Amino acid sequence: MENNSTGYWKATLGLLTKIMIVWFLVSYGAGILFAPLLDTIKLGGYPLGFWFAQQGSIYVFIALIFFYAKRMGEIDRKFDVHED
Repeated sequence: MENNSTGYWKATLGLLTKIMIVWFLVSYGAGILFAPLLDTIKLGGYPLGFWFAQQGSIYVFIALIFFYAKRMGEIDRKFDVHED
């Protein structure tokens, strides 16, 4: 087990960076930039780009919250800063 604040914050910021990249790709990328390409695929009768802009991004954001909570728990345990 490592127990230093530099390593802890490096791991935390690395996780946040990855989550923010996914958030950007889903919200801005899939909903706006890649929408014309995604619109060639239908999901529930609607173009996939439209679906991501209206529904899909919300589902991904909720999944990111759970992923963040799980990974932060693992990081906290690794650096022995978890709550009992």
